[in-house]
Amino acid sequence: MTGASEIRRSRTIDLDPPTLYRILRLRAEVFVVEQDCVFNDLDGRDLEPSTEQCWIEQDGDVVATLRVIVEPDASRRIGRVAVRASFRRRGFAAALMRAALDIAGDQAVVLDAQSHLLGWYERLGFVVDGTDFIEDGIPHTPMRRA
Repeated sequence: MTGASEIRRSRTIDLDPPTLYRILRLRAEVFVVEQDCVFNDLDGRDLEPSTEQCWIEQDGDVVATLRVIVEPDASRRIGRVAVRASFRRRGFAAALMRAALDIAGDQAVVLDAQSHLLGWYERLGFVVDGTDFIEDGIPHTPMRRA
């Protein structure tokens, strides 16, 4: 990870409001503004007691984030993977994914990858696990890591 920063993690319900705000602001910057997707990012899943946020800060600002949700079948779902454009290609997303996989432990992990990132997720041990679909105008592929 270039310009390495500490990976932080917390259950959402334990986060202080300024940190949660910075995480949600980054998600809005990437998904709503940059990717031009009007969708309800605040889907209620962040408030589930077991949901964890992982993030990286630089100079007091969140520059990369993801969340880990416990699904009803006990698998872990990684989602909302976002890195500020000016911080991409520095290994932040991969470092966060490794942290999320550590959280998951021996549990299966699922995610819905933006299809153009399939190879990147495959390098992390994920395999395609379903039919491609379009979400908010962007092709996605369900993936799983046993």
